[in-house]
Amino acid sequence: MLDLDPAGDSMSTSQSDPPREASSTQQDDVYARLRQWVTVGRFLPGQRLKIRDVAAELGVGHMPVRAALQRLAAEGALINVPNAGVAVPRMAVAELDDLVQMRMLLEGEAAERGAAMLDGPQRAAMRRLCQQMSAALTRADFVAYLALNEDFHVMLYRAAGSPLLYGLIDTLWLKAGPVSNQLFGAPEAVSVLNDAHEDLVKALARGDSAGVRRAVEKDIFVAGQFLRRKLKTAGRS
Repeated sequence: MLDLDPAGDSMSTSQSDPPREASSTQQDDVYARLRQWVTVGRFLPGQRLKIRDVAAELGVGHMPVRAALQRLAAEGALINVPNAGVAVPRMAVAELDDLVQMRMLLEGEAAERGAAMLDGPQRAAMRRLCQQMSAALTRADFVAYLALNEDFHVMLYRAAGSPLLYGLIDTLWLKAGPVSNQLFGAPEAVSVLNDAHEDLVKALARGDSAGVRRAVEKDIFVAGQFLRRKLKTAGRS
């Protein structure tokens, strides 16, 4: 059971939000949308999520949002804050280091497998996504960049043909999304964010699956080093 929000944004039903049954399809749709938002870094570490605000943005009632937040809290994507509803968890340096290592291991494997399976049109699509990511960074459209980045990696990893491997990666992304958003506050990080993707596309073009793996590992490692410094500066050791 999630705690009450003293500001009137309760995780339990209030008089202003009478009990009503949301369809299972709507509940699943809201959960999938919120989960994707967490995964791509739509929310920042420490950010409190208010049911009424999220419901208004999605154009749905409070009930499906409440159910989705409960599910995400149960998965560890959100945390229950006593007397304050739910919030995005913060991350310590040690947690980040562990996350980066696991992502390099699993995503590197998926990248190498996927690179060997991509066909010509898929490789062309990844090249276009890389170009679009570069353009998004140039115009400082970080929301677009995050969405494109997800599409880029999903296409590659799904091509590996291992639902189990992809599921493990998806779970790690749920942890990584909020902290990864902090990269955009560092101009020196933004300037190199797409470099590894460009290396990856070049490796794909020459049929170098091992090179694709190295590019993904570089992508995760470089971002991790920027984030590590940011967390240490913020005293999150």
